[in-house]
Amino acid sequence: MTRDGRLGVGVIGAGRVGPVIALALAGAGHALVGITHGSDDARVEALLPGVPLLDAVEVARRAELVVVAVPRDELAGLVAGLADVGAWQPGQLVLHTDAAHGAGVLAPAVAKGAIPLAVHPAIAFTGTSMDLRSLEHSYAAVTAPAPVLPIAQALAVELGCEPVVVAETQRAAYAEGIATATEFSRSIVQQSADLLRAAGVENPGLYLSSLVHSTIDHALSAAGGAEQPPPADTINE
Repeated sequence: MTRDGRLGVGVIGAGRVGPVIALALAGAGHALVGITHGSDDARVEALLPGVPLLDAVEVARRAELVVVAVPRDELAGLVAGLADVGAWQPGQLVLHTDAAHGAGVLAPAVAKGAIPLAVHPAIAFTGTSMDLRSLEHSYAAVTAPAPVLPIAQALAVELGCEPVVVAETQRAAYAEGIATATEFSRSIVQQSADLLRAAGVENPGLYLSSLVHSTIDHALSAAGGAEQPPPADTINE
C-alpha cells in the first residue's frame, strides 16, 4: 500500500463483476494496474480506458490488491494454479467476490504469504457503469481472518456497500439465501409473464413492473427488511 492509502489493483475476471469492481475502486482513489482479457474486451476498455489487458499471472504479479471475480467453479483451480507458478506475493491482498466461499478457498495464496479477503456485493450485476449506483444502496457480505477483517470491511465501504460480516462456516447458508431470492424471483416473474402473454397482454414485463416491485417491497417489510436492497445475483462471470 502506498503512503496515501492507495493500492495498485489488479482484476482477474472480465465478465459482469470484475470491471465494475475495478471501476468502483478506481473511483475510491486506487490505481488500476491491469485486468485480464474477457469475452468482450471492447466493453472492458470502454469502462476502464487505458487499463492494461494482461494475463492472470501478470495481474497477480503486478498488483497489491488482486480482485478475483470468476465463476464459482473456476475459483479454487485458478487460485491454486497461480500459487503453483509463484504468482502470489507475500503481503499481497487477494479478494474474491463469490457468495458461497469465505477466505478458505484462498488457502493456496495464503500459503505464499498473501492476505485473504472475501467480499460479495449483494446486487445483480449488469456489467455496466449503472452498477455503481446499485452498489451505493447495497450490502456486502465480508469474511476474513479477524486481524484483517477491517480491511475487508473498508474495501466494501469503498465499493459503496454497507459491510455485513458473515462467518466462514455460514457462507454456504448465505449463498443459498441469495440464490433462493434471485432464482425464485426470476422464475416466478417469467412464469407470470408467459401466462399474461398467453392471455393477450402485449408487454407483460411492463404490465407486471409496479405489481412485482410493490409486492417485493411489502414482502421485505414483513420480513423486517424494508430498508434492504433488491435481491442479488450470485453469478460471477
